[in-house]
Amino acid sequence: MRILGLTGSIGMGKSTTAKMFEEAGVPVYDADATVHRLYEGEAVAAIEAAFPGTTVNGKVDRTLLSPRVVHDAEAMKRLERIVHPMLRAHHQKFLDDAEKSGAPVAVVDVPLLYETGGESRVDAVVVVTTAPDVQRERILARDGMTPEKLDAILAKQLPDAEKRRRADFVVDTSHGLDPVRVRIHEILEQVVKLPIRRS
Repeated sequence: MRILGLTGSIGMGKSTTAKMFEEAGVPVYDADATVHRLYEGEAVAAIEAAFPGTTVNGKVDRTLLSPRVVHDAEAMKRLERIVHPMLRAHHQKFLDDAEKSGAPVAVVDVPLLYETGGESRVDAVVVVTTAPDVQRERILARDGMTPEKLDAILAKQLPDAEKRRRADFVVDTSHGLDPVRVRIHEILEQVVKLPIRRS
């Protein structure tokens, strides 16, 4: 089985692309969705113990947790020490299940793939991109988003040009969904022919 890493900066259309891989019958692991589930179950007690007052009705409240960790590197490390081992276990179970199901390709959707060195754990990387003005328009249309918030998010992410340069495959979402579907089928045909390179 080949593992495809799917990544791309905010507002590029990565979630839509991930859904299209699923529509094509490919198992997709969504790191963000897994964190959401952990924040509603498995990680709640440990996070409340480390950051008292950040859970409400048995769930982590991100609006309470975020201000406690976002500008405090030590607090962020403490949170990562709780969440990352759980994430790794879920990720491994997903890969084991995908392998057992006989899937030729599995996709792991990881927003900060390059930023966290995740490319060494996949066989090829797909970067989702779009025109910069389309990206800004999509993001600024989101609830609660401001140009300042957007700039702060982008500052933490590897520039799009660098991601594209390092990618094995690029999916451009600027021109609607049909070209994306075509591109996904091309990628799936090619990736099974690639050598397994994950370490």
